[in-house]
Amino acid sequence: MGIKSLSKVLTDGQYSTDKEVLLCYGYDASGIDITPAAVVWPQTTTDIVKITRFAYENNYKLIPRGAGTGMTGGSVPMANAILMSLEKMNRIIELDVENLNVVVEPGVINGLLQIELEDKGYFYPPDPASLNICSIGGNVAENAGGPRAVKYGVTRDYVMQLEAVLPDGRVINTGVKTAKGVVGYDITRLLVGSEGTLATISKIRLKVLPKPDSIITLLSAFASVEDSGRAVAKIIASGIIPRTLELMDKLTLFAVNRLKQVGFPEDIDALLLIEVDGNRRTVAKEADVISNICNEFGGKIKVAVESQSRDFLWDARRSVSAALYKISPTKINEDVVVPINRVPALLMGIEKLSEKHDLPIACFGHAGDGNIHVNIMTDKSEQDVFNKAEKVVRQLFELTLSLGGTLSGEHGIGLTKAKYIDMELDMINIDLMKGIKNLFDPKNILNPGKIFPPE
Repeated sequence: MGIKSLSKVLTDGQYSTDKEVLLCYGYDASGIDITPAAVVWPQTTTDIVKITRFAYENNYKLIPRGAGTGMTGGSVPMANAILMSLEKMNRIIELDVENLNVVVEPGVINGLLQIELEDKGYFYPPDPASLNICSIGGNVAENAGGPRAVKYGVTRDYVMQLEAVLPDGRVINTGVKTAKGVVGYDITRLLVGSEGTLATISKIRLKVLPKPDSIITLLSAFASVEDSGRAVAKIIASGIIPRTLELMDKLTLFAVNRLKQVGFPEDIDALLLIEVDGNRRTVAKEADVISNICNEFGGKIKVAVESQSRDFLWDARRSVSAALYKISPTKINEDVVVPINRVPALLMGIEKLSEKHDLPIACFGHAGDGNIHVNIMTDKSEQDVFNKAEKVVRQLFELTLSLGGTLSGEHGIGLTKAKYIDMELDMINIDLMKGIKNLFDPKNILNPGKIFPPE
């Protein structure tokens, strides 16, 4: 059946083939843009089943999409594909305070869930920079992290159960409601981070935590980015695990000041944004220890006491990605991870790459768990400059792997990193993963072309 036959399985308003609509769903934050054949908006699991069966029986590729905030092209469609936007499945179904969990649909916005939980005295730790616009379903598909990952972990650590629709339309329920469970293979953890290539997630049960009693936010300015990295390593080695430990380098601070007029100092090379949380007395002691460590490496400390001041700082930090476009029309954004004690070596290596190739490189991100967002500033309209920047990506990955790191911490592989995946994984691992994909999706219907290197 042709694409117009969607009218037989969906009602008016649940699908569109209008060009203006299709253009709005053909891209994500990676900047890659491919127009689909149709956009569909399921509102229930039953709708997802109908759409999936239609695609399966008529050999249409089907691409699940959250909010389109992904950085690696994970939700970019193929031509002649059906783009399935889950934005209308946005209900918080249940908050189980006795067992500390919440059940949500995939279209729930992370930040709205945070607000709903905080009003009731709880919080959901994973907090990507895009939390005010990204969806929980997308977070699950990419195994998103965020600043609080250094202490609390990433999305995978909070997913207890999933309801998902397989590529042939069958519905599966994975995981357990209980705190423990070891019955068979862990299909739940397999689906988290699978980038929509194995199944479409339709319902999610997440662990939540009680809000901490106290939070202290510190800013520490450093004369060199290397010293900031050394301070990070020593803070973690001291036995203190901060709630957040974020890095912004000189170029990043410059960009944020231009966008937000924050007033970050620009006569420094790096700034650390650090938070500790927990018992009030313990938090005060930890803040003192962290201040002393930063001072040891030349860091100048300021404390943000009021919640309004903290919110202002975090608004600035979360605006970094947008701010960088104020100083360059194009940026190649990678999120590499190294062991925490190798962060200084990574930062020094990136400085050398920048100098060698005469390309500005902005570094920011979650230094406390070794996850640095490396932004190579370039201009896609100048082909020679852009080609040079793409060559730097491979050299960045070589540096990362030489330090015992990994090519992606929270952005996934998608389209943009697929050609590099064999730098980290050998063919035995890649073939095993391809076998899993084939077991779930033998017709290669669901989000094809992602993760694996091009044939």
